[in-house]
Amino acid sequence: MPSIAQLHPQVVHFVVALLIVGVGLRVLSLLGRWTWMSPAAAALILGGTMASVVAVKSGDDAHGPAERVPGARSAVVEHEEWGERTRNIFLLVAAIELVALALADRRRRTAHALTAVLGLGGLYAVYETGEHGGELVYSYAGGVGIRSGDPRDVERLLTAGLYHQAMQERASKNGAAANALLTQLASRNPSDFSAQLLSVESLMRDRGDVVAARQAVEQLRAPDGDERLARSLNLLKVDILAGAGFKDSARTLLEPIVLALPTNTRLKAKLDSLR
Repeated sequence: MPSIAQLHPQVVHFVVALLIVGVGLRVLSLLGRWTWMSPAAAALILGGTMASVVAVKSGDDAHGPAERVPGARSAVVEHEEWGERTRNIFLLVAAIELVALALADRRRRTAHALTAVLGLGGLYAVYETGEHGGELVYSYAGGVGIRSGDPRDVERLLTAGLYHQAMQERASKNGAAANALLTQLASRNPSDFSAQLLSVESLMRDRGDVVAARQAVEQLRAPDGDERLARSLNLLKVDILAGAGFKDSARTLLEPIVLALPTNTRLKAKLDSLR
């Protein structure tokens, strides 16, 4: 069977939606007030169960690259195990639902009560599977950047990693490490103006080298027509000039920005600090 790894994110959402609604309707159907609920519950549970089988297969196909990331294997295994538990529970629930179709009314009601109880237990497994899946993606970047097979996605993953790690180092007062990471980010993204801006800012904020920052910022040119990036460049120049002791020059550069954004209290406060 061909790999269906790329379908995993889409399929798992069908599992969650179909099974939660299906089990909910099965519980409500036991009240006997709405006859349409029972067949609807059966259809949704059967559909969600089939989706869970596909989800496990697609997850197995996708797990290899994520599992090879150092430190991620245990998270991958836990997610897989809970996914398999979910599938197995609902295969049993689906089998009872199918048998119930051939039973008399009283026995069918008993079977539906059983599937409601088993289904509620199965929803706990759905929750645990989703919780471990979320941990795998958001804490270990499992599958991030590699699902599409596009090398540019991996490059974006590395860019994000360099940026966030640099911000962590900066928050920890480790300026040298933050600067090294942002310098690497800029060197890997020479055509990305935002990356270059971060690198120059880091010279001042993380290395404390205002002279180097002042020299570097004069080499930057914002993309034509992008007012936001042009404003970011000018604000960086303001900070560098102020840091170098040229408050008059910094104020002259900042005043037209404040006039263009009269409701921005942060910029007004910055301008006041330069007086």
